[in-house]
Amino acid sequence: MVHRPRHHHTLAVWMRWLLRKIHFIAGLYAMLWLIAAILGTLVGFVVLGFRLSILWAQSLLYGSSKEMLASTAAGLPWQHVWIAPVIGGLLTGLLLWLAARYNFLQETRAQSVAEVIEARAVGKGNIGFRAGLFSALITAVSLGSGASAGREGPAVHIGGTLSSVLARALDLDARKARVLLACGTAAAVAASFNAPLAGLLFALEVVLGHYALRVIAPTAVAATAGALVARTFLGAQPAFILPPVPPVGLIDFPFALGLGIICAGLAIVFIKTVLDGQSRAEKLAQKYHIPLWALPPLGGGLVGAIGIFYPHILGVGYEATSAALHGNYGLSLLLSLIVLKIIATGISLSFRFGGGVFSPSIYLGAMTGAAFGMLVGLGLGEGVIANAEFFAIVGMGALSGAVLGAPISTTLIVFELTRSYDATIAVLLSVSLATMLTQAVIGGNIFQKLIEQRGYTLREGPQRLILQTVRVRDFMTPISRLKKEVTMEGAVLFADDTLGKALGLIKAENLDGTAVRSRFGDQKIIGYISREDALLAYNQRLVEEHEERA
Repeated sequence: MVHRPRHHHTLAVWMRWLLRKIHFIAGLYAMLWLIAAILGTLVGFVVLGFRLSILWAQSLLYGSSKEMLASTAAGLPWQHVWIAPVIGGLLTGLLLWLAARYNFLQETRAQSVAEVIEARAVGKGNIGFRAGLFSALITAVSLGSGASAGREGPAVHIGGTLSSVLARALDLDARKARVLLACGTAAAVAASFNAPLAGLLFALEVVLGHYALRVIAPTAVAATAGALVARTFLGAQPAFILPPVPPVGLIDFPFALGLGIICAGLAIVFIKTVLDGQSRAEKLAQKYHIPLWALPPLGGGLVGAIGIFYPHILGVGYEATSAALHGNYGLSLLLSLIVLKIIATGISLSFRFGGGVFSPSIYLGAMTGAAFGMLVGLGLGEGVIANAEFFAIVGMGALSGAVLGAPISTTLIVFELTRSYDATIAVLLSVSLATMLTQAVIGGNIFQKLIEQRGYTLREGPQRLILQTVRVRDFMTPISRLKKEVTMEGAVLFADDTLGKALGLIKAENLDGTAVRSRFGDQKIIGYISREDALLAYNQRLVEEHEERA
């Protein structure tokens, strides 16, 4: 009889355990990749349908289904150009009224990227299907009627909605639901721009806020699937055609930094216009007793009045963006369009039209860069620096990256559209400076500021958000399990108070613990928390966040 050493037996046991573990994990991630591929394909088709629905609404109101709204509107009578956004506003107002009546939307407005980020940070990846459906309908009508806003943000919300529906159908936990949220986002951006790398980076950089390795692979699969759907039906061309990038010299890079400073200034003005405009429109509605759902027709009249003289500002604006990138606009027109596009977008979003800020920020960046290139060329003479078209590309990336707080994603978009390392390096320099200056002044990107209006702070990291989202009821000891008597004497917390309030009260009153009571009914005592309970809840959530992000 042969006796094998004991350590050989132990090693075999460990090897079998390890193989079972690898098999389980590989099977789990293979399944997640398969789900991501299915989701990315579905999002690609739905985003394609969303784009077609915008063009369908445009064909009804302007008589053309081509993505050339500026040229179409320029050939129409001025009455037609003015009334089209008003009619679109009436239809948008009707949809908002229905959503308000049946409580489909949290607020009287279509949802976009900010709600997707909030769902990841606060809502465990959950977005309501009816909110997604109504937001898409409102945005399609808004953009098809000429409202000055973007389609990429609403497309991201569509991707987030579909991922949330799928996560609920599969009964996935919160962590996997957030992974699917990133997959839906990446597929939407990839399908919109025909840029899968940019879709992947946008989902990680803006929506998730981290680059955990376990998330990258399924998100990349979804982005690839979304881009393949777009390429199958729309061809390999991007959302707009960029001109060939001219030879770039060393002197151009310092000017790219200067353009970054200018883009930062305009990004700050644009963000403040959008944020302040919404609060001012609400005050205006309250002052004159106008329901919020009745604001879109008023905004449509204002946007239509601008569109009569400058149809370039209507709709998504990619025709005008492409014209600026190819140097087809003069300096005075470029400067006028920069100012008017900011005003028109502020009006559209403040008066409750649906849409995002991605396309307008790209539009503004292209106009700003082209104007900058022309001015510098006039000052130094032709041939000293790159042409205005090059700086239009740089400005497009710099200003949009500063507004969105996504310097890496926008740099990747430029690279995928131009295939030029020189342009990409210039954009990276410009957008980095622009983003840093914008966030120093604004205190975050536009999405973070919108979420802050709802009471959540994202820019200080998960540790602050944990204090705002964890409730006392999540970690209290129920009264039925207590072995001691609890009284109402002294400081008392409610079950729906935040962890931050609980820790603040315990510290301020120097308490070892406190009773918890219900906020409703007779407000009886329902539980108890100790100082250790509160600290343990905080530490556990920090560990969970670290595990998910690492």
